[in-house]
Amino acid sequence: MERTNVILVTQARTGSTRLPGKVLLEIERESLLLIHLNRVRKALKVTKVIVATTDLKQDETIIEICENNNLSYFAGSENDVLDRFYQSVKDERPKWVVRVTSDCPLIDPNLIDAVISCAMVNDVDYCSNGVIENFPDGQDVEVFKFSALKKAWEEAILPSEREHVTPYIRNAKNGFSCLDFPSYTDYSKVRMTVDEAVDFQVIENLISALGKNASWLDYTNYIINTNISEMNSKIIRNAGYLKSLKNDK
Repeated sequence: MERTNVILVTQARTGSTRLPGKVLLEIERESLLLIHLNRVRKALKVTKVIVATTDLKQDETIIEICENNNLSYFAGSENDVLDRFYQSVKDERPKWVVRVTSDCPLIDPNLIDAVISCAMVNDVDYCSNGVIENFPDGQDVEVFKFSALKKAWEEAILPSEREHVTPYIRNAKNGFSCLDFPSYTDYSKVRMTVDEAVDFQVIENLISALGKNASWLDYTNYIINTNISEMNSKIIRNAGYLKSLKNDK
């Protein structure tokens, strides 16, 4: 099989506890999932996009969206997300894998390309703009070598490592080289991901004002310069991962 150099995998499911079916919510007759996918497909350094969903019946709608829009997908474990992620790319064995999540509908394709370039130029196992969380929540991009993913899949044991794909790779004790893609301005209090109903309202406001194709910085500046930042500023970042850490004990 021909090697695909850079595969982007986005996680998508309907079983969110805080906002069930959130990726299927629509803005201007287009689901958040499709808005997200149309943006990531514009990343020039990505040679293939795969949607990693679950094998639950409730997620068949996600598979239908993929089939209707000529997108590759893989359906696997709901809870062992690391396994689902690995299984989605293992047969293609790319050199580089990009991880994003579909609850970030306004992820910036140019930012994705920039993080990929940073990983390649520095030849690190892992590169992300979230090692130091100065980018807005909802613009998180992780790029890592397939070899690092394979090692994590083989060795990771803790619930937090299996549920969130990259904690094993990011852990310095495991010997991977990791690099932060920096933002020299702290935008960490800006939020454009969707976990709760109020987050969806923020995305509606952003699209109404700037459309679906603006840059991450244009969306960020709009949030900063208007009062919509007050709508969801108190929601804790990475709440799902923090919950998983408690299950490690």
